[in-house]
Amino acid sequence: MDELRLAGAKAAGIWADHLGGVAERPVWRPVPDGELAWLTGQELPETGRALDDLLEDTRAHLLPYPMGNGHPRFFGWVNSPPNPAGVLVEPLAAALNPSCAGGDHAGPHLERTVVRWLAGLVGFPHPPGGGLLTSGASMATVICLAAARQRAALADGWDVREEGLSGRAPLVMYVTGEGHSCLHKAAQLLGLGARYVRTVPVDAAYRMDVGALRTMIGEDVAAGLRPFCVAGSAGTVNSGAVDPLDEIADVAAAHGLWFHVDGAYGALGVLADGAAPHYAGMERADSLALDPHKWLGVPVGCGCALLRDPGAARAAFSLVPSYLVDENAGELGWFAEYGPEQTRPFRALKTWATLSHLGRAGVKELVEHTAALARELGAMVERAPDFELLAPVTTSITAFRHLPRAGGLDALNRAIPGAVQSRGNAFLTGTRLGGRDALRACFLHPETTRADLEVLLDEIRVAAKSL
Repeated sequence: MDELRLAGAKAAGIWADHLGGVAERPVWRPVPDGELAWLTGQELPETGRALDDLLEDTRAHLLPYPMGNGHPRFFGWVNSPPNPAGVLVEPLAAALNPSCAGGDHAGPHLERTVVRWLAGLVGFPHPPGGGLLTSGASMATVICLAAARQRAALADGWDVREEGLSGRAPLVMYVTGEGHSCLHKAAQLLGLGARYVRTVPVDAAYRMDVGALRTMIGEDVAAGLRPFCVAGSAGTVNSGAVDPLDEIADVAAAHGLWFHVDGAYGALGVLADGAAPHYAGMERADSLALDPHKWLGVPVGCGCALLRDPGAARAAFSLVPSYLVDENAGELGWFAEYGPEQTRPFRALKTWATLSHLGRAGVKELVEHTAALARELGAMVERAPDFELLAPVTTSITAFRHLPRAGGLDALNRAIPGAVQSRGNAFLTGTRLGGRDALRACFLHPETTRADLEVLLDEIRVAAKSL
């Protein structure tokens, strides 16, 4: 234990030094060949190594080559810096090392509180047992769509868990082309088939066209198919667009469809001043996927599935063998009955610490700060003759493109992110939006400033000149 105590103190110093100096280092740099060989070519030691040696290797070979998302000028994908409170308690979760499948110990009880807090932050109904933490929104989506699939089957008089999908009318889900890929992966994993995930058109602001949705549902019913779910977005990854959730909820109710909302990244945007009208109807969803490890900065990985009717998920997953029967579990049973994981890590501790450290006011301040940065970058882009804004700024994502010349703009904007990243002064990523190659900047870091926006645009200009 003395060795662990000394190494633990040293580890705390290492991570504190790392986090404290992030802004002074390059945002990102490629791993050189020698370090890559070390990282990928090691052999398992014949004898155990000292804890201090492991820390020195970590300091020398891993910390110098981060993804970059801890830096205030990291604007790529949707990856936040870690909240210090979450970092602080992660070793304690590892020290306890529980399985949070269920049982009468701290982990599952704290998870109940954390899920209730998350539901309250975004204004989603929270019945007892109405949610669970997951590895991320991808797994949360699998849970929600599995619940939707089981509900649809039971409503039609059969049990998909018992009988499978063979011989039944295909189940159809509706999502826009802006919807996250995890929706498609979940549908494929659940045996629905890619061909029965309908791509609903979007409007000029990249929001679901509800009229087209109604038409597509009618056509599928007439063709003998079984519409069962529509998935709206509360903040897409491409542009941050929020679908007209209230209108979608009306359509879902009219046709008896499960209404799922992908709020993995953007649902917390409802907390920004003036944003609530964009999110009207989110509270009417049957399920909502959240990622505390995105906007909140909970250390990866922590997602959350929120359910209006927790019994739907339990019907889709509950399987309790004799060796796991817990007579003291109460009416809600174990978390393991609501999803595919049996052994579940203690995700609640870092989430609880992060939310407690921020408080409701801190969460709101973080959302407002980052959303304001996205709006400011949008305004800067619109004022600049060599940039073009491609979508309204709704959350904390700005989608735009650089146009310093007349031709070859798709190829140029496709190449810009890599060129910017290699310079090390900023990091952004690209996408396709409205059939055009685009740049996108996502703001999640509480220490990003307006000056960093100037750096980003300057870096894009400099990088473009080299292409």
